[in-house]
Amino acid sequence: MIMADTTGGREMLDQGLAAIAAALAAGETTSAELVEISLDAARRDQGPTAIMTLHAARAQAEAAAIDAMRKAGREVRPLAGIPFTIKDLFDEQGHVTTAGSRALSDAAPAAADAPTVVRLRRAGLVIIGRTVMTEFAYSGLGLNPHHGTPLSPWDRQTGRIPGGSTSGGAVSVADGMAAATLGTDTGGSCRIPAAFCGLTGFKPTQARVPLTGAVPLSHSLDSIGPLARSVACCATLDDILAGGEGKAEPPRDPRSMTFLAPTNHVLDGMDDTVAAAMDGARRRLTDAGARIIDVHLPELDELPGLNAAGGFAAADSFAWHRGLIERRGETYDPRVIGRIQRGAAISAADYIDLMDARQAMMQSVALAMRGCDAILTPTVPIIAPPLSVFDGDDDAYTTLNLLCLRNPSVGNFLNCPSISLPCHQAGEAPVGLMLTGMQNHDRVLFQVAAGVEAVLRG
Repeated sequence: MIMADTTGGREMLDQGLAAIAAALAAGETTSAELVEISLDAARRDQGPTAIMTLHAARAQAEAAAIDAMRKAGREVRPLAGIPFTIKDLFDEQGHVTTAGSRALSDAAPAAADAPTVVRLRRAGLVIIGRTVMTEFAYSGLGLNPHHGTPLSPWDRQTGRIPGGSTSGGAVSVADGMAAATLGTDTGGSCRIPAAFCGLTGFKPTQARVPLTGAVPLSHSLDSIGPLARSVACCATLDDILAGGEGKAEPPRDPRSMTFLAPTNHVLDGMDDTVAAAMDGARRRLTDAGARIIDVHLPELDELPGLNAAGGFAAADSFAWHRGLIERRGETYDPRVIGRIQRGAAISAADYIDLMDARQAMMQSVALAMRGCDAILTPTVPIIAPPLSVFDGDDDAYTTLNLLCLRNPSVGNFLNCPSISLPCHQAGEAPVGLMLTGMQNHDRVLFQVAAGVEAVLRG
């Protein structure tokens, strides 16, 4: 039976995966009820802009089947029946994967689900739709001139950007269209929208989750991760995406934590709101017993020069896009195609030099991090700018895009796991605190992040 009042269901979706799973197991709600609440939200307010393709009929059928199994006493996965969304660059069998672009509108439907989608479906999650994104994931702002730009949940009257490139996914969770969403992160595309929308977003060590079946931006930097309501939600989903059963991680005692806090590069251009939120978060962590070491990391100052010509993203994307640009270049967002075409000027020698510099920086930063649990920084040094700032102003687009990408892209360049979690006070503009751990120590980072989250929420 569909609930007439969606308020309780929306509150349920906001509680996180473990609470929803417990309510489903106890018979306090049904998958059909939750799916209808999600679909209702997807048809209202930001929904039509956030979700490009709604899978209403399939989602309802899957929910009904899962409810029938539970009612019959058959064993189902703990997360079975929970509404979920996926970014438009993941393959779903029978659907055209457009990656938020018109250039792929005539492509053949996908022959099979991406491995990540297979794993989510196997866990029983119900995909209610495909979310809008920055075209080809090539921006940290979340703007899309083809399909529209959903707004951050904060200060809707002004109308602020959601962050990108997983823009629609973040808004789908923030607005109660789904309990969580599947995104990608090449330079912050999970963590930036998490920061701007008051959510938690995770980027794994690249090899942890298979990239097959997702339209690439940069094979050197791409990674696949979740955005959700909590660290535990992201840890659960990361385990599923990596081939596990959906395990979370216990929180670490903050008294056992040591953080490295760079004083250079990552704090440049920080606004007063972010500075105040970060100061408050640091104070709460140190009061709880954590140790924060302020340090100058000279390696970070090298990044702007290394990426001045476009870096891995431009080179890798141009290699993938050059044939498509020849055929459909006029359909691209001019702000996206211009950045892709920078890759044409990057020589093989330049690329090899960049790879060598990356390896050297990985080793150097790993040495600097010895004895520390994570690097602590603001996710983005500014709050979400108004969408109107970008109207016809390419200079503002370029400047703010680089500023939004600057901090989170460090984790991608170093191939380290990284997570953004909210650190602002209720009613204030969303601000993300970012923790970047050691390469291949993803699950350790979840333990640390869970401990930090407990302090910040306490």
